[in-house]
Amino acid sequence: MSGRHRLAAAVAAAALALTVSACGGSEEGKSSDATAVTYLTSFGTFGRDSYAYVALEKGYFEEAGLKVTIKPGTGTVDVMKLIGSGQADYGTGDLSGVITTMAGEKLPVRAVAAVHQKSMAGIASLGKAIDSPEKLAGASIADASGSTNMIIFPAYAKAAGIDPKSVKFVPSSPQSLPQLLAAGSVDAIGQFVAGKPLLEKAAGGKTVTMLPYADKLPDLYGNGLLVSTDKLNSDRAQVEKFTAALIKGLVYAVEHPDEAAQLLKKHDRTADEKVAAAELTEMRPYVLGDGATAGKLDRARIEAMITLLAGTGTLKSTPSADDLGVYDVVKP
Repeated sequence: MSGRHRLAAAVAAAALALTVSACGGSEEGKSSDATAVTYLTSFGTFGRDSYAYVALEKGYFEEAGLKVTIKPGTGTVDVMKLIGSGQADYGTGDLSGVITTMAGEKLPVRAVAAVHQKSMAGIASLGKAIDSPEKLAGASIADASGSTNMIIFPAYAKAAGIDPKSVKFVPSSPQSLPQLLAAGSVDAIGQFVAGKPLLEKAAGGKTVTMLPYADKLPDLYGNGLLVSTDKLNSDRAQVEKFTAALIKGLVYAVEHPDEAAQLLKKHDRTADEKVAAAELTEMRPYVLGDGATAGKLDRARIEAMITLLAGTGTLKSTPSADDLGVYDVVKP
């Protein structure tokens, strides 16, 4: 796994030096005196990443005095390493993955906002064969090694009252997961809830059933906005402006999914607008549900996440909440 992460990080680092392509990045800025910064998505470019392009196209970044280049990330760990090494300014990563990573390697990175107020991790299967956690026993589940779904699964299984060892995880590349599910090569796959429309398209319109981890673990955050400690210490004002602009784009995207999908299409010609809009619709309750302030990161919930993940025995050490986040960047 470490070799895979090193390779992915090298690829991502090289990508940051390239001219922005139509399939992943964008570089816009009408103001010549704007400060140039780079933002990484969590993994690739999907409909659920549209909010960054909304903030770009709607001028939210420009209003904050920023010229933002958006690049596709290659997973939480690599995003953290690129930010920590100064090769990117901001990025998105799953907060359970951030906790797990920081438990083994202290990186100069902090979370400053919650993109998803609830985790979007889950298990996807075709039809209704696995429509409850109890039916996971004996199932084969494909997912990428070290993925968020695999990291959280022991905690989910415990909360659902099933034995995590009764499930067989099949290490697979993220790109192969929709095809493996559609072909029936495995019983289920690990997948973000917002990925359901894409999976149903890959399966030729067959129904996909999701088991969201949030049903059993409602206090888990999903993705968060990450920044380096150096940036926080040297330019806190910029961090606050970038965060506010990105969250403004996030709220607009989930409230106007069709328009957001069109804006994504401008920067990624391969994007399917219908699928992208459907992903944002699926994502909306994870951003705005339960009356939460969009983007707000709460220390107590991070502490609860640390305790929960530590209880699975998967953490090499127990980081503190202050090792992981800064909790007053997003204003009430």
